[in-house]
Amino acid sequence: MKSRLKFILQKILGFRTYLYVFAIFKIRTLRSDEKEKDFFHFLSLLKDGNGDVLDVGANLGIMTVHLSKNLPNTHIHAIEPLPDNISVLKKVISRYSLSKITVHETAVGENSGKVNLILPKESGARMQGLTHVKHDSIKEWNEGEEFEVPLTTIDELINGQAVQGIKIDVENFEYFALKGGKRILENNHPLIYAELWENENRSNCFNLLESIGYKAHVVVNNEIVPYQNETHCKQNFIFIPN
Repeated sequence: MKSRLKFILQKILGFRTYLYVFAIFKIRTLRSDEKEKDFFHFLSLLKDGNGDVLDVGANLGIMTVHLSKNLPNTHIHAIEPLPDNISVLKKVISRYSLSKITVHETAVGENSGKVNLILPKESGARMQGLTHVKHDSIKEWNEGEEFEVPLTTIDELINGQAVQGIKIDVENFEYFALKGGKRILENNHPLIYAELWENENRSNCFNLLESIGYKAHVVVNNEIVPYQNETHCKQNFIFIPN
C-alpha cells in the first residue's frame, strides 16, 4: 500500500518534485523521529569549526541541512552520486541558504573510475532511498534502473583538509568507501556515524575500523555506550577512536 501511494505521488508530482517535498518534510520532522535520535547524538559530539564533516551518501540533503545549521562555521562535504538526488540536494541547500557546503557528484569506494548504481522499484514506485552501488557483495534489491556514475575515493576527494566527523550511509557499500578513506581515518581519527545492516559489510567495517583503533558505540537510553553484540540489536553505530 505504501509503495503504491509513493508511485501515485511520483506520477502526479513528478519524481524530483516528489523528492523535494519529501526532503523538506523530513528536514522539518527529523528531530522528532525516534529512528534518527542516534544521528543527533553523533552531531552533539562534533565541535563547530574543529574540522570538516563528510556526509557520505548525502541523498537529498536531509542530514546535510542539520549538520550545517548546527555547525555553522564548519565546512560540510555532501557526497552524492545519483543525478535526481543531486538536483534536489542543491535545491535544498539553496532553500536554506547554506554557504559552507561543497557538493561532490560522485560515488566513493576503494578505487577510482566508474560504477553502476541500482535504483530499485517496488509496485512501480522508485525506491530512491535504497539506491546502491551494483556490486558482487550486495545481493538485496539488485533489479531496477541503472545509472553509470563517477567513482573516486574519500582520500582523493578530501585532500589535505582536516576532518572531524563522517556520517556514512551508502547501502552496504560502507566497507569499500571507508577503505578508500583509510589515510584520513588514520591521520585525523574522525568520529564516524554509520548505518550498518547485520551482514558481511558490517563485519568488514568493524574489522577495518578496529584495526585503526576505533571502538563501536551505540545509543541506549539516550546515552552512548560501548557496543556489545550479545546485548544490543542495533543498525546505527558511532565509532569513536581510542
